[in-house]
Amino acid sequence: MQALDESALNHVAAYFRALSEPNRLRILNTLRNGEKNVSQITQLTGCGQANISKHLALLYEAGLVLRETQGTATYYRIADQATFDLCDIVCGNVAKIVSRQHDSTAALRAQLTAR
Repeated sequence: MQALDESALNHVAAYFRALSEPNRLRILNTLRNGEKNVSQITQLTGCGQANISKHLALLYEAGLVLRETQGTATYYRIADQATFDLCDIVCGNVAKIVSRQHDSTAALRAQLTAR
């Protein structure tokens, strides 16, 4: 990571904070295949409309999604496809960590049962 000033670090922290909530990740995942309105996102995530609207507002404020009103509906889309690249990298790393932890736990169990 390059040297960042305090303002830039605060923006980066806000970006990652926006990604730190499971429902917001669910919302972003629904947008992988294109823009959707609040009703569609609500249906796909199984979350309540008020909850989805709150999370979408935060994602919009963080610059992760764009919105456009068409008639009476507001449609959301991902602001930058690189967000999905970042999420894919993180998911891959988390999978490696979980696998290592599983392997360590299995090895520990084997040692304990061998005694």
